[in-house]
Amino acid sequence: MRSNFDFSSLFRSSIGFDRMLNALETANSVDNIETWPPYDIVKLGDDDYRITIAVAGFSSSDLAISQEHNMLLVTGQKANKDKDNVQYLHRGIAGRAFRRRFELADYVRVEDAHLTNGLLTINLKRELPEEMKPRRIEILTGDAASCAEMKQIEVEKQAA
Repeated sequence: MRSNFDFSSLFRSSIGFDRMLNALETANSVDNIETWPPYDIVKLGDDDYRITIAVAGFSSSDLAISQEHNMLLVTGQKANKDKDNVQYLHRGIAGRAFRRRFELADYVRVEDAHLTNGLLTINLKRELPEEMKPRRIEILTGDAASCAEMKQIEVEKQAA
């Protein structure tokens, strides 16, 4: 049983969270949830993720991956290879076209993608720009505080 939530009060009192709230509203209103092809999303580390999609019967030329801003789109369309003399007694391997969308957080980018044994693996990494990383701010005292020449703020380097 699904209940609808009203996020309008959060829009009135939050600044800068509009993308997240819009995503929550969209997820709340989705009634048709696609289940094919099956996929896994794995968190490998603090900033590393992996999406694995089962695409049995598709070749790399049948698949396309694109990223536009915060949307990752994976599509599959088999080349039309009609074989007039093939008669299936049972057809259990789905070969229908698909379009799978993944909403990505800010600063998440696709590192690479591999197709092995019918599994499409997409590796993702979140990379914060230097200006978004934590930084140390020097506290000036006494005469140094009145100095007209301000020192540059030092950015701490984090180990990879």
